[in-house]
Amino acid sequence: MTDLLERDTLRRVTWRLIPFLFLVFIANYLDRVNVSFAALQMNRDLGFSATAYGLGAGIFFLGYVLFQVPSSLVLARVGARRWIGAITIAWGLVASSMMLVRGPTSFYVLRFLLGVVEAGFFPGVILYFTYWFPAAARAHAVARFMTAIPVAQIIGGPISGWLLGLGGHAGLAGWQWVFLLEGLPSIVLGALVLVILTDRPEAARWLSPEARAWLADQLRSEGPGSLAHAIATPILWQLIVVWFLMVLVGYGQLLWLPQIIKGASGLSDLAVGLLSTAPPLVAAVAMVRIAAHSDRTGERRLHVAVPTFVTAVGFAATAATLRAPLLATAALTLVAIGIAGSFGPFWGLATSTLGASAAAGGIALVNAIGNIGGFAGPYVVGLVKDATGSFAGSLLTFAALAGIAGLLALRLRLARPPN
Repeated sequence: MTDLLERDTLRRVTWRLIPFLFLVFIANYLDRVNVSFAALQMNRDLGFSATAYGLGAGIFFLGYVLFQVPSSLVLARVGARRWIGAITIAWGLVASSMMLVRGPTSFYVLRFLLGVVEAGFFPGVILYFTYWFPAAARAHAVARFMTAIPVAQIIGGPISGWLLGLGGHAGLAGWQWVFLLEGLPSIVLGALVLVILTDRPEAARWLSPEARAWLADQLRSEGPGSLAHAIATPILWQLIVVWFLMVLVGYGQLLWLPQIIKGASGLSDLAVGLLSTAPPLVAAVAMVRIAAHSDRTGERRLHVAVPTFVTAVGFAATAATLRAPLLATAALTLVAIGIAGSFGPFWGLATSTLGASAAAGGIALVNAIGNIGGFAGPYVVGLVKDATGSFAGSLLTFAALAGIAGLLALRLRLARPPN
């Protein structure tokens, strides 16, 4: 009877939360990275150098880092429904306002502000999952949610490429249409958050009383940790370093991906958008399968390390095939598989190791400090591109850093913080 209740409860929770939050994350991620497609025209129209674009693309993460812990703590205090709804509407407004960029200063300011308002969403949802999914099921839940990242790229590439072709309509450039229209869904979804999300299992009227009681007891039995203990535990800082390197190489290539493909192929903007869907399409399947295997076996470290090594191989192969667009796209697919495949096991490891109450600050701290890599990665690519005229140097650097991340993941010590 207990097994049947468990399966039914987790099935209902999954179908209630994951599909909707999946859609919100698609909008979130698209508003964050659509600048990579807008740059195909914006850099030329506004006279941005590779360094200027790399700085603006990366400066998002400074706002994201500075406000992540405060935003996550506000969520823990006021509830996920109200806070996630508010910040979703806010980032939609800022994302659409990116159409008003007129030079480097406005570009930097709006990208920084977008990072500020997006800061609480991802760590907030990871924390929210600790309220709804037992540790044994969490990596798979996180992976299903994070499949939104490659799906956002699959959807965003063709849509952004098509919107770039609207240049001249209503007196707007194509890149302005990208920002204006892709920010609007977030505003609508933010309003729906207030209707669909429930803060805690105890308040979930869409679950039976027996299911509510079982889920609350199960999560309570796993025991909380404390942020103070988590900070004093080596695993937290090891997780931060690994996540920093993963984020650095991930965003370093992602925010330059259309320009890498454009430089290798010379294709039109729409064709670049279509070709850029190949890596995330394969990565979406790999992400879920790797996370499901991690949950079944209960093993986390190898499920983080092995995909990260695949990422390193992919970067090295990309650097060697930059003049062959199809081979370069295949190599970038390895990069995408490795990065996406490590996500679910990594956050399953982080949440189960840090404990539930420590997650409010601990997860945000891992993600906040780690996301400094999101600033460093795109900026480094821009600097190297301006200095050498090629992406090869930065890609080889990323290959080495991904290899280091894999080695560090193998050395993670899985001691829980004391209660």
